[in-house]
Amino acid sequence: MFLSNLTELTMSHGYRKFFRVVPALTDGLRAENYRIRHEVYCRELGYEPLRPDGLESDEFDTRSVHCLVQSVSTGAYVGCARLVLDDPALAGTRLPFEITCSGALDRSMLDPVTVDRQRIAEISRLAVIGSYRRRRGEQDKPISLSEEDFGTESRPRQPYLALAVYLGLIALARQYGIDTLFVLTEPRLAVNLARLGVRIERVGAGVDHRGLRFPSMMSVDEIIGGMNFLLRALFEVIASEVRTGIEAAGEQAIRASHAPGVLIARSR
Repeated sequence: MFLSNLTELTMSHGYRKFFRVVPALTDGLRAENYRIRHEVYCRELGYEPLRPDGLESDEFDTRSVHCLVQSVSTGAYVGCARLVLDDPALAGTRLPFEITCSGALDRSMLDPVTVDRQRIAEISRLAVIGSYRRRRGEQDKPISLSEEDFGTESRPRQPYLALAVYLGLIALARQYGIDTLFVLTEPRLAVNLARLGVRIERVGAGVDHRGLRFPSMMSVDEIIGGMNFLLRALFEVIASEVRTGIEAAGEQAIRASHAPGVLIARSR
């Protein structure tokens, strides 16, 4: 990743000039999340049917934690994503990828005897509104992280919006005690995430799900521990925003029997 001309200060300042991450832990904020999803997944891409209420939601949302990315200049919410949790109160629940990839998974990597399902989650429903996906090749994807987003060695760039979405999810995962994240990835996305030091391990064969996707997993601790000092500076800014949002939500932040760490620490 071409970061030689950037500093910790310019990295975090550049992000804070344009965006902030807002955990969507109340009904009102979750509705904002669903509106973005409806605009992107239903109206723009046609992945899901149009809904009369303009909100795209599914059966996994009741056991998910959501986040939004807000434009600093306009106050509008421009990006969203969720972590689907495994609810210990519901027997036999599965994550979305376990259903979509049921015949393609390497079951040895998801052995229920060795996997603590309360410490796994799935990244899904990532979306960025169309006005922020105007470059060629971006319009047909709900979110984009491409090679040109990083610029060149002489003219580096930072994809602040995409980074805000992904790092917001990592910060949420850490707060909710998640060790392992699963995601359906395009081959190219795995390459570009590797530019951020993120090691993705495939856990099954490819499936046709809005294009070729591979069920993959990554370690939250490895992602955070492997960040270079520039990315870590940005992550700490976003983690602080996530922590503030959780504290503001209070008991509403408890989802699927998962209480975030900041609330657990406060109750002691």
